[in-house]
Amino acid sequence: MNIEHHLDAATLVAYAAGTLDEAFNVVVASHLDWCPACAEEARRAALLGGELIGKLAATPVSDECRSRTLGMLDTATLHRFPKAPSSGGELPEALEYLLKGKSLAELSWKRKAPGLALYDLPLSEASSGKLFLMRIAPGTAMPEHGHGGEEITLILSGAYNDRFGRYARGDVADLDESIEHQPIVEKDSACICLVATEAPTRFKSWPARLLQPLIGI
Repeated sequence: MNIEHHLDAATLVAYAAGTLDEAFNVVVASHLDWCPACAEEARRAALLGGELIGKLAATPVSDECRSRTLGMLDTATLHRFPKAPSSGGELPEALEYLLKGKSLAELSWKRKAPGLALYDLPLSEASSGKLFLMRIAPGTAMPEHGHGGEEITLILSGAYNDRFGRYARGDVADLDESIEHQPIVEKDSACICLVATEAPTRFKSWPARLLQPLIGI
């Protein structure tokens, strides 16, 4: 696997600190499972954070503060994923856990538009993001669009091209609201992606905006 597109440094620091929303945490963990370079950067960020905390002077806290902090553990967003039945390397471990060992071919995909199908992934009530799989047919050009907030997309199979280059298996698009692009899937196979978003897509054309409530992204 030749990975050309990696996670932003700020995303890796947030992952190491445990401050990412659950949806984004799943995508980042999935990419790290395939990308030794980003996994090493995340490890370094965690070590640096530990060193900084270790140098802080101890400060007494009230019983109320201690109780409130311990209570927040139930909604913490640093998720660790138990082993799931293996897909034989087809999928990252974090995604395998959510799919309970099912392969991509076994999923009940929902057709949302010509050439586009989605599969929503379960999240806890504490998550404010959205997590889903997206399957785009060979040769399909997605409508030109921007993003209402942060969005991270991991390519699981196939490939697409946009103004930032070619994205294939293992590559990740770590985008924010300043980015506009138009992914075009290559013609030899469908492109399947794992996507985390915090806000709806901002489509530029009025037909795409009209259909957006039906598409659900």
